Amino acid sequence: MRIAQVAPLWERVPPPGYGGVELVVGLLTDELVRRGHEVTLFASGDSITLAKLESVYPRAFRLEPSISEYTAYEALQLSRVYKQADNFDVIHSHVGYSSLFHASFVETPTVHTLHGAFNTDTKKVFAEASEQPYVSISNAQREPFKELNYAATVYNGIDTESHRFFAQPDSTPYLAFLGRISPEKGTHIAIEIAQKSGVPLKIAGKVDRVDVDYYESQVKPHIDGKHIEYLGEANHFEKNQLLGGAIAMLFPITWREPFGLVMTESMAAGTPVIAKALGSVPEVIADGKTGFLCDSVDDFVNAIQRLGEIDRRVCRAHVEDNFSVKSMVDGYLDVYAKLMRKRFEKNGHSRFFANLLML
Repeated sequence: MRIAQVAPLWERVPPPGYGGVELVVGLLTDELVRRGHEVTLFASGDSITLAKLESVYPRAFRLEPSISEYTAYEALQLSRVYKQADNFDVIHSHVGYSSLFHASFVETPTVHTLHGAFNTDTKKVFAEASEQPYVSISNAQREPFKELNYAATVYNGIDTESHRFFAQPDSTPYLAFLGRISPEKGTHIAIEIAQKSGVPLKIAGKVDRVDVDYYESQVKPHIDGKHIEYLGEANHFEKNQLLGGAIAMLFPITWREPFGLVMTESMAAGTPVIAKALGSVPEVIADGKTGFLCDSVDDFVNAIQRLGEIDRRVCRAHVEDNFSVKSMVDGYLDVYAKLMRKRFEKNGHSRFFANLLML
């Protein structure tokens, strides 16, 4: 199959630190190449990939604060993708609604993975292209907007082999928080949980420009380097060490999280997740087996006292069984095949396509 993968330009693929979408795109792209598919990745020029790389800018935009018109380069990227549409069997977009109306003007089908949440404004845009094929990354993600043409739910996958398993946490107990430092990720709530429980908290993650005031007012005043530590942004090895050494990872989100890749990264390291039961969380965590679902700060504090009930090997197995790269890529290949079958049937070539699938 000839496949185009279209990634956001904001982060490199794969990201050096934080960047869930770009991590997923990188794993998906490389595994497709390993399986013999001809893949072109449209992403920032500093991306590292087994596929053919095409870019309209040499570096990830987060490293270029002087550039104010991100959408201008995104428009250039999509123009380049769709001018080549006839060279692909499937175009896979990870850039949200930006690709919707380009897709409607070409024969090559585009599948749109929804990596974010809907809001009042974006729902209006998606409604204008509701017939196009979409992939949700959790069933919960669909709830606010069930009217779209969902081809499948495909859970995000991680490369479990690159995540070291920790049979035991560090001898000095601590809690971990890993993610973007922002109100919706609930960093301030994680701090409150640590303070009420008496267990130290180690925080790692990036602070985007839009969240600087939040960090300065609600996070930084509590950082003392002892009970509450802020480690900055972490690379893959540092993330694995932080999560694996913790007695639990806190995930006290305040929004409907579409997936939450960090939950799988924590469980892959053997570390249970204590999380707010919002959005995809009940689909990712096996309550009482790989972590606990909570509704309040007191629930979080009480769950910390129950961590002895969790078998860290079960946490690891849960990810291997449900959130592997293999499972993710198998799911997307099924979607691609479905789209190609519809295209061939539309053009009266169903028998040829059936023979093609058997090769």
